Amino acid sequence: MAVTSLRGEVTDLLSRLIRIDTTNPPGNETAAAELLREYLEASGVECELYARVPERANLVARIRGTGDGPTLLLLSHTDVVLADPREWSVPPFSGEVRDEEIWGRGALDMKSQVAANAVAIASLAREGFQPAGELIFAATADEEVGDGFGLQWLCAQHPEAVRCDYAINEGAGDRLDLGGSIYYLCSTAEKMTAPFNVRVHGRSGHASMPGIADNALVKAARLVERLAAYRPEPEVQQEVEAFLQTVLGEVPPATSAVERARAVHPIAAELVEPLLVPTFAPTMISASQKRNVIPALCEIVVDCRLLPGQSPEAVAGIVREVLGSDVAYDFDWLEAQGGTRSPLDTPLWDAVDSFIEESEPGARAVPICTAGFTDSHWLREAFGAVAYGFFPMRTMPPEVAAQLIHSADERIPVDDLELGLDWLRFAARAVCG
Repeated sequence: MAVTSLRGEVTDLLSRLIRIDTTNPPGNETAAAELLREYLEASGVECELYARVPERANLVARIRGTGDGPTLLLLSHTDVVLADPREWSVPPFSGEVRDEEIWGRGALDMKSQVAANAVAIASLAREGFQPAGELIFAATADEEVGDGFGLQWLCAQHPEAVRCDYAINEGAGDRLDLGGSIYYLCSTAEKMTAPFNVRVHGRSGHASMPGIADNALVKAARLVERLAAYRPEPEVQQEVEAFLQTVLGEVPPATSAVERARAVHPIAAELVEPLLVPTFAPTMISASQKRNVIPALCEIVVDCRLLPGQSPEAVAGIVREVLGSDVAYDFDWLEAQGGTRSPLDTPLWDAVDSFIEESEPGARAVPICTAGFTDSHWLREAFGAVAYGFFPMRTMPPEVAAQLIHSADERIPVDDLELGLDWLRFAARAVCG
């Protein structure tokens, strides 16, 4: 495990990173990348900045190996979401340390892991660590928006910089007490984000005489209700199967999986439910721009998340069946990203399992699919990398962390930051040492 002095080192670096405003947009991640480069080069770590535009640099640092062993990438992003100071108890870019917690935007998502990654590779370099393959640390831009300045761009334009066999990213690490047994979640897959647009057609007219028009907004309301009411047929995929087997000791039928999980703990049901089906959530609607004009067109944006292995093309028929044929509409996909998975029987999973057993005897690692998606899918798609989301937290309850991410008063306990650092140092030695 890490020596005590690293606790202060990672706390200080996280505070300094939080004080750099990398709100995306516009990002300005270069300032964070330059801070990291200065810190890492002082420990003898080789660093390079890669930037599509000067103000949005990605940092890639590495310890080169001695042979043909595997390459492990410690992945993180430096951009953060908007923070309104009026909603916060402290200035959101203060990096204040209060009551053994570090406060500020990005403390959880995910400058904490940026700092831990940096201190992990720097401390290993100072100790003379030489991997059999390579140990890489990437602090990338533009994860929160995804306009093509970060890992996606690196994989396409500079694949040699981030090519890896294994990767550790964000996505999980929650400690759950389920029926008296302790589990740590490790994300090994993610759903695909595949939003689509529905344009409902009608005929405009003056709102004082609605009978002479055909109100597209009213017609669209029927489609919104159908999407909200639709319940797809559930299926149990490998991540949920492994989760249920670990927690329940068996795998119940898909139709009863949620209730069986709820009997153990409500949070278990909340985890399982969105991972059994594709989801369709209408989130945005636009119609007339004037109060007294009945709209001839109404547009609905639906946030759709597909299970790994499902494709928009295969699901399009289901969507059309749900919408029906009695309302005239056009339907098209807006994008499709993610939906990838990594195998469970790997040296990286063995490292996760071993670290949990060592740090909290009796606790167990359990795989999970992320209902959202992360940058891990770019590595799986580009290189076939085994990418897991795992940054363990033991002090802050998962329900508290979930409420703070992208919200006011975001913070992380120093104990959890140190635990994450311990994990990353352990993983580097276990996977490519």
